[in-house]
Amino acid sequence: MYDYYMEKLIYQMFILGTGEYLEEALKKGLGGVIFFTRDIESKEQFQSLIKDIKSKAIIPPFLSIDQEGGRVERTEKIHPRYLSSRYAFEKGEDFLRNQTLKIAQELKEYGINLNFAPVADVNTNPANPIIGERAFSDNAEDVSKCVKLVSQIYRENGIIPCLKHYPGHGDADKDSHLTLPEIDLPLNTMEKIHIKPFKDNINTEMIMAAHLHCTCFDESVIPASLSKNAIGYLRNNLNYQGVVITDDMIMKGVQDFGPDDACIMAILAGVDILLFRNADKQAVDIIENLIMKAENNESLKRRILESNERIQRLKKQRLII
Repeated sequence: MYDYYMEKLIYQMFILGTGEYLEEALKKGLGGVIFFTRDIESKEQFQSLIKDIKSKAIIPPFLSIDQEGGRVERTEKIHPRYLSSRYAFEKGEDFLRNQTLKIAQELKEYGINLNFAPVADVNTNPANPIIGERAFSDNAEDVSKCVKLVSQIYRENGIIPCLKHYPGHGDADKDSHLTLPEIDLPLNTMEKIHIKPFKDNINTEMIMAAHLHCTCFDESVIPASLSKNAIGYLRNNLNYQGVVITDDMIMKGVQDFGPDDACIMAILAGVDILLFRNADKQAVDIIENLIMKAENNESLKRRILESNERIQRLKKQRLII
């Protein structure tokens, strides 16, 4: 028998992009929407889109975007790009503060309430194909300091920051959009460098888990985003109380685990929100399958309830209610 109570709880655990199934998902309690360049033509059009989405949602959603500055930015049809994290930091703390304030105020004006930034990766590998200038620095202390500054400006302007990509994408030599990178570093090195910006900002509201295989957490090949050991370290060793979200679940770094099983693994590992870039049939089928599978799985149900407590607490704290 279909469980309508569980339906709302599970839909709350997903953020989807736009697509033909978005309205249906919003009417079932979808947790949030992520916007890309494809969705943004002008300020007025984007504000209207967000207003329309809010009107169709039965539960107020996270309205999210990747607006880091530089390479990862979604408003290039409206104005020239901001500087990337590294170049903004190189211009000095005042420049970084002022640019972040502009980004935060702009997002607030559109109606966005969640930004998947700042990047908390420490870019220790010069050959890193995916992070590079997206990181503030190759120095963990500098990254921690910048993450704190940027996060606080977002908060003060009504935007929820989301630190990414735990446990640290900076040493990767492959792109997790295309494959599953391996980070083969001992735990003490990870702690001193790559985990440090997360630890130093552990009171943050949201952390994004990366599709990376970290050998310090798992001998077998499993992404940190699906790993009980990696997410357990965040929860138990660092005592993180906030929301954990995955990176995009259609990235190749996680695809080999199968879409349904990957979502179940992530939830059982301690993840609260699953991110999919499209509101298409595949994404909705995954959600619906999860509703059915949760019916006879008590440990999965228990985790779903825990995640919903964290999600609703954050939404209430940030007045997304």
